[in-house]
Amino acid sequence: MIIRHEDEAWQPQTQAIRVGHHPTNEGEHGEPIFTTSSFMFESAEQAAARFSGAEPGNIYARFTNPTTKIFEDRLAALEGGECCVATGSGMAAILSTFMALCSAGDEVVVARQVFGTTSVLFNKYLAKFGLKIKWVNLTDRVGWEAAISDLTRWVFVETPSNPLTEVVDIAWLAELAHRHGAGLIVDNCFCTPILQQPLALGADIVIHSATKYLDGQGRAIGGAVVGDQARVGEEVRGFLRTCGPSMAPFNAWIFAKGLETLSLRMKAHTAHASAVAAFLLAHPAVKKVHYPGLADHPQAEIIARQQQGGGGIVSFELHGGRTAAWQVINGTRMLSITANLGDAKTTITHPASTTHGRLTPAQRAEAGIDDGLIRLAIGLEDPRDIIRDLRLGLDQAAG
Repeated sequence: MIIRHEDEAWQPQTQAIRVGHHPTNEGEHGEPIFTTSSFMFESAEQAAARFSGAEPGNIYARFTNPTTKIFEDRLAALEGGECCVATGSGMAAILSTFMALCSAGDEVVVARQVFGTTSVLFNKYLAKFGLKIKWVNLTDRVGWEAAISDLTRWVFVETPSNPLTEVVDIAWLAELAHRHGAGLIVDNCFCTPILQQPLALGADIVIHSATKYLDGQGRAIGGAVVGDQARVGEEVRGFLRTCGPSMAPFNAWIFAKGLETLSLRMKAHTAHASAVAAFLLAHPAVKKVHYPGLADHPQAEIIARQQQGGGGIVSFELHGGRTAAWQVINGTRMLSITANLGDAKTTITHPASTTHGRLTPAQRAEAGIDDGLIRLAIGLEDPRDIIRDLRLGLDQAAG
């Protein structure tokens, strides 16, 4: 049979469908799922060569699996990275990166506006192993310049942030970090490589929770780290091989198939979210709307340069605090009350009591998480139905 190799000139949508799948001798058109824990060798000599790294090939599914490699190759191509390492969850991707690339005493500078569990990971667990952590407001240029020094090893940000969709200038921050000998790691979960490519803007490593938009239907948990061969391909994969926060082959298959429709879905999420944001702006119960697609977004100029659209996350603040927020959430009938995002189904959550609930009130205040804040992850339903459902709760809150 003929095996066609990747064309480097392929456009992203083609890469998302064609990269990584090299059919076996069975000639399968769909990507196979290799549900095996280990792989056999032709001889003792080949086994030794595989284990030593002298010969490429599969060894053990904890760190080598053909199905997982399809997903890794596709995501690396979309992000423009040399390689990708798939992990068991998005949090495992962050943990693996910092455990592999940092030592006790290293200094990292982190944006305050990160996912609540990410804050806990740094403050409670990575700090316990001697990592020195500085926190900076994502949009505070003066703060970044003051915090990043020649002692800094890594800078970590989410842009757009969760849940306020604040944005930092990736190219500027990468240049600042590199000037001090540090690297920049960007969580690209909200935009995906369809709307934003941090590596092309100067970032060194990209993190994903594949659970979100890369899957697109809320079916599986997974994460990914994308970057260069030396740091990601060797160091992060080496941590995965030894410590085992690995992605299951079935989940990798789900994510590889999810990538095939990612471009189409991100365009639809963006269009639907734009319509919902416009509706919320006009509703009397809404105090403020946070969405990167709005012309008056505080970082609109940066967004126009580094993003190809606003994405699917819309957050809004209500007059009336938590009482009003819960009233709106409980008043909906179609929207899914869940903390996941990136799903075909629109989801709604109250960040202060869910995704950021483990932070102290002071930490939530520093991150801008108001008790009246609601986060929407706009799905693929007709936006008119999403708006109709939101109005049920909002009209109650408006009295």
